[in-house]
Amino acid sequence: MKVLRNGPEGLASEYDVVIVGAGGAGLSAALFAALEGASVLIVERTSHVGGTTAWSAGTSWVPGNPHSAKVNPSDTLEAARTYLNTVVGSRSDAAVREAFLAHGQEAVSRLERDTHVHYRPYPKHPDYESDQPGAVLAGRAIEPLPFDARVLGEHMDLVREPIPEFTVLGGMMVDRTDINHLLGMRHSWASLRHAVRILLRHAWDRLRHPRGTRWVMGNALVGRLLHSLMSHARVTLVLQTEVTGLQALAQGPAHQLHLRGVEGGAELSVRASKAVMTATGGFNRHPLRRHRLLGELPLDWCPGAPGHTGAFHDVFESTGASYGQGAASHAFWAPVSLRDRADGTQAVFPHFVMDRAKPGTLVVDGEGHRFLNESMSYHRFGLAMRAAQKDRPSIPAFLLADARAIKAYGLGMVRPGGHGLQAFIDDDYLIQAHSLDDLARQLQMDPNVLRNTVRQFNAHAVAGHDPDFHRGETAYQQNLGDASWSGPNPCLGELAQAPFYAVRLYPGDIGAATGWSTNAHAQVLGADRQPLAGLYALGNDMQSIMGGVYPAPGITLGPGMVFAHLAVRHALA
Repeated sequence: MKVLRNGPEGLASEYDVVIVGAGGAGLSAALFAALEGASVLIVERTSHVGGTTAWSAGTSWVPGNPHSAKVNPSDTLEAARTYLNTVVGSRSDAAVREAFLAHGQEAVSRLERDTHVHYRPYPKHPDYESDQPGAVLAGRAIEPLPFDARVLGEHMDLVREPIPEFTVLGGMMVDRTDINHLLGMRHSWASLRHAVRILLRHAWDRLRHPRGTRWVMGNALVGRLLHSLMSHARVTLVLQTEVTGLQALAQGPAHQLHLRGVEGGAELSVRASKAVMTATGGFNRHPLRRHRLLGELPLDWCPGAPGHTGAFHDVFESTGASYGQGAASHAFWAPVSLRDRADGTQAVFPHFVMDRAKPGTLVVDGEGHRFLNESMSYHRFGLAMRAAQKDRPSIPAFLLADARAIKAYGLGMVRPGGHGLQAFIDDDYLIQAHSLDDLARQLQMDPNVLRNTVRQFNAHAVAGHDPDFHRGETAYQQNLGDASWSGPNPCLGELAQAPFYAVRLYPGDIGAATGWSTNAHAQVLGADRQPLAGLYALGNDMQSIMGGVYPAPGITLGPGMVFAHLAVRHALA
């Protein structure tokens, strides 16, 4: 692979396939095309590859994948089809969904057979609507194996580093397996051995490398894709480059792309003889499209990587491409908390799994009332915040915890163990109070309201049943709870031990659900629903097959990879 780090000067004049965007979907498409012997150009406007994929958990949801039977031998594609038909229904094109189901196994198998991309199933990773027909508790979600980044050599710095708040000990990446062992190292010899091994590895890395070289989650997936591409001489990656123009050349798939260095410098044109594939990460950071689709939602609440400005969407639209219709939501959501870092940047922390469904936590609105089920999926949580705001002050909402809970589970950017709280209190990320009345006053609530809310919630927690919002009633919700909890419901525990704590929550858009309308080959469709020759959309640039619903973990990365496979196969046929 040839890498041009500072703009397009030195590119060839023609490539078989040009891919715009070097996130998970774009890199997957490049790799599938390289496996077919095509010449490939990857155009990335930032100085790093990986996009938001590099910041993610790296999970891919692919029903029928080759690893599924290891943890769930009874699952079938028919069950997955039933699940999607029930949860997504008419919100997306059933034929496009069917292509995803039919070709997921072959896409994963091709990567694992011919590249360095390898996955493993997680023993328990439930579909999010686990009470619906066809849902399963494991098997459809796969995650990348940990990756030794030393094999990347001089290219190691190309991969976008993970969100600092998702690392420990000054940059050590950890996945859920690592976290469980780190938390259990005092109680299990197996956990102690695992923890000591990764801690020693990280310490050794920091003596020899600018960052740790044991990569997990999204960094592992991107690292594996990049390592696989390095062995393909007909692949070129150009960084800090944007596409300023795109024109079809006569009849057929060929297109001319006009490129320009982001920092100035060379401007030139290249020809894509067989396909142009857009995989730029979605519309979310485009100011006008964001306002049109998401309203007055501050950009500061978006936890996605900074590269997806949506600028190429303006260029791409000139070809006649049209956005899809009918999604339940234009974006996918998660509750996020915000904190200013010492370097002046802002941390946007998604509250996915570690705190909000654990015993001893509770979410209230700005008046001190509960208004949602804290243990539902992060997408539903974000939607519930936005819906409630129409009638009550639910943005920000407040995630509360008592002293036991914050020590056991942490709270947002506060790590489990409850150490170093003062720094979070000093910068107003964490609010601490020695009584509920004091907490209410600090949050500008009526103390009587908050006290009554907690009293009622605590009674439900003792009983193990939440008649108000049904917290902890499904297998998915219970999986977010504390399996070692002594109470009758792993998601419910009293807020009883002072001091009490709170962090502010905002609805953050974690990805685009609305994108370019496509067919089952990922070909982009015009307003007349006919495919535009030579144009394909992938990842969050493609209208989501989930129709603005979030049925399972990895429902962006899984389809992104599968449709990269299908797009390449169609383009090079």
